Amino acid sequence: MELKILATSDMHGYIMPTNFTQRELDLPFGTAKVATKLKELRQQATGPVIQIENGDFIQGSPLSYYVRKNAEHGVQAITQLINQLQFDVSVLGNHEFNYGLEYLKEAIQSYNHPVLAANILNQKGQPAFGQPYAIIEKSGVKVAILGVVTQYIPHWEQPATIADLTFESIIDTAKKYIPQLREQADVVIVAYHGGFEKDLVTGEPTEALTGENEGYELLSQVSGIDALITGHQHRQIATKINGVPVIQPGFQGAFVGEICLELDEENNYAIVESHANLHATANEKVDEEVVSQLAELNEEVEDWLDQAVGQVIGDMRIKDPNEARLVEHPYIEFINRVQMEASGADISGTALFNNDGKGFNATITMRDVITNYVYPNTLAVLKVSGADLRAALEQTAEYFVIENGETIFNPKYVEPKPQYYNYDMYEGIDYVIDLTKPIGERITTLNYQGKAVQPTDSLEIVTNQYRAVGGGNYTMFTADKIVREIPVDMTELIAEYLRKHPVIEATVNHNFKIIDEKNAEN
Repeated sequence: MELKILATSDMHGYIMPTNFTQRELDLPFGTAKVATKLKELRQQATGPVIQIENGDFIQGSPLSYYVRKNAEHGVQAITQLINQLQFDVSVLGNHEFNYGLEYLKEAIQSYNHPVLAANILNQKGQPAFGQPYAIIEKSGVKVAILGVVTQYIPHWEQPATIADLTFESIIDTAKKYIPQLREQADVVIVAYHGGFEKDLVTGEPTEALTGENEGYELLSQVSGIDALITGHQHRQIATKINGVPVIQPGFQGAFVGEICLELDEENNYAIVESHANLHATANEKVDEEVVSQLAELNEEVEDWLDQAVGQVIGDMRIKDPNEARLVEHPYIEFINRVQMEASGADISGTALFNNDGKGFNATITMRDVITNYVYPNTLAVLKVSGADLRAALEQTAEYFVIENGETIFNPKYVEPKPQYYNYDMYEGIDYVIDLTKPIGERITTLNYQGKAVQPTDSLEIVTNQYRAVGGGNYTMFTADKIVREIPVDMTELIAEYLRKHPVIEATVNHNFKIIDEKNAEN
């Protein structure tokens, strides 16, 4: 008997094949294409099929943002589409928490299948969001699915959102449950909204071992796992680790992951063979049922995105994202100005989150705002020392390196997962990053209000909530240093700023400078 396991992960609210930069796109991803591929793979199956949705679905796209901000729709406007796709279980992802617990609970209640998160515990030490696992019997074979989530969520979320919750290591959770599930089921699957912290071949660490990703350690320490579904890192993985088939199906619905297990029915469904594959959705047609169900809402979103909200004098377009990180860009200065006005702080830090943002055209639409500022961030003001600020700048200075005379984004922060969002640019201070100097000694100038910043100085800076609680391993920033919060989504703050200032100028004051081999000072 062949047991087929199909999985998606990190679709992030991308239903139609569009990134919303313009109307009527047909890009190589989207839940509507996933639906078609899932049907095809089910039809090809010769035995039972298990389908797993591995987290980060309700947040991430302009459409999911619009649904969250327009209460008349409710999260079921998009979760009902998942219900149509015949998933047996879902797993919580870290971004499921971004819109708060009430919205998350609403999403969980709207699904017609179990939602799993065994390692997120309430004050009684029990799974806080329902079932830790599910046991499903199909064609006589009992399949157990243990759902676990990256334990690192407290480093990203607002403290109030995760109050009274405990996030355990998936290793401890698996050691507790896997022996139990082996006794109850023929096949044991772990569905993990998290990724790999080590090279899949050599086992060498590929990132700081913070616990954010524990997939490799899981398969090294815990026996009895027959298949592992992963996500979170948006990687494309189909392989075996320690003999266990593993998949990670990218993001935005660009791939469906598949693990096939050949079972010996006469030997207690022992696994005699296994293989892992990824199936691209790029060439699939959209599922007409999904399209029909979403049509009215999708048109509403597209109309909203086309609303003009401001005008630009000058050029605020981003033509080269890396250049915009090396030389202050008017868009980055604008975002920092918005943060400063909203918070009252006179030092601000922000990032160019990815390489897809195009900046603002002469006429700014909501489409421009939301496709450039892609995360549902609120803001927080931190009171930090001068030493903290310098440490943060030294960390951000690690994100560029000089190779063969060229200044490039540090490759270790591009593979296996791009981390452009962790390179910060500041306003309200004057600083110089000298890339020709050793890491940790690159901040050669750091001034505030015309004076050199001293280690003992006390400063207020505004940044997004993710960074304010130490996200991106900025350990000098912690929740206990937050002195006030601005609980309004950043895209709303941008729109409100443009309402007050409907015409903005594309200006820069070049308060930071980056020195490399081309402009090294003698």
